[in-house]
Amino acid sequence: MAGMRQQRVEVNGIHLHIRCQGEGPWVVLCHGYPGHWSNWRSQMQVLADAGYTAVVPDMRGYGQSSRPDDVSAYNMNQQIGDMCGLLDAFGIQQAVFVGQDFGASLVWNLALRQPERVRAVVGISVPFDHDYYGRSCMGHLPDAQLQALHADSLLVASPLHPPSVGFAAIAEQQFLHAQYFQRPGVADRELGHNAGEFLRRIYWALSAEGSLGDWGSFPSQGTAYLDVLPPAPSLPWPWMSEDDMAVIVDDYLRAGADNAFSGALASYRVADENWHIGAAYAAQNITVPALFIAGESDPVVASLDDEMVARMRQRIPDLQPLVLVPDAGHFVQLEKPEPVNSAISAFLTLLAAGA
Repeated sequence: MAGMRQQRVEVNGIHLHIRCQGEGPWVVLCHGYPGHWSNWRSQMQVLADAGYTAVVPDMRGYGQSSRPDDVSAYNMNQQIGDMCGLLDAFGIQQAVFVGQDFGASLVWNLALRQPERVRAVVGISVPFDHDYYGRSCMGHLPDAQLQALHADSLLVASPLHPPSVGFAAIAEQQFLHAQYFQRPGVADRELGHNAGEFLRRIYWALSAEGSLGDWGSFPSQGTAYLDVLPPAPSLPWPWMSEDDMAVIVDDYLRAGADNAFSGALASYRVADENWHIGAAYAAQNITVPALFIAGESDPVVASLDDEMVARMRQRIPDLQPLVLVPDAGHFVQLEKPEPVNSAISAFLTLLAAGA
């Protein structure tokens, strides 16, 4: 990419590999799982052209950044420490933070806990507090209301129990990837030794044209992740070239096949730890300007009903109208970059105008 600069930065006891493009106020773009810095390529160019510095880290555990062995090294406190350390390394007080998937979980929590470092926040694909670490924006409700709302619920994002309880309950009925990922080494080896096939299948399955398949027909016992993911059509796709996918695969395999996905899978393995860490913030609101973007066909958004949106608005008073992009799935910034770029650009224009 023309004008892109790469640098290895020491932050929070690890090294982050970052890519920057443009000059101006910082906009930090955080990928999720199984994401990659290149998922943001279109956004980097648009931000640079608009007078911003687009900063894209290989997140902790990915690409050319450090991949600690200790699972707890991936908890939310450490991830937030990485982002604050990144700002400190360059003498930056505040930035706009944009995140997708687990990157969205990170930037929502960063805005919640360190608002003085966040000019504004954009969450993509995963709503605030509706992830594996969250409480569905109900952590601030009285106990009686919580019990009534969740008496028979197996929700993973529950204020009543840590996510492992929901994982295990669902896995008793059918295969659940989040439960499968809890066993150290098992998913790591399966995915790492089939990295290209897995990444093609999951990127396609999470797209508007793809399908996660009928997970409900697969028992947990004896089922691996590739068993439930339908094969993907041959590359190229309209939004992914063979070369781009090859770069993603190669970056995961930097750590070797056995450990290619271990850092990434740690985000699932710290779910309970992050849920407990989050208890101290369950009644706090996000006070910075915020925007949420998602693909209409994203399976994560399928459970986002009006009640959840209303609770999210209560917890984020300065939340812009939700942007739901037609004909787009989980990686909406890849599938439909134009509407995503337009939404982010309009949001930044509002910020610059002091709205």
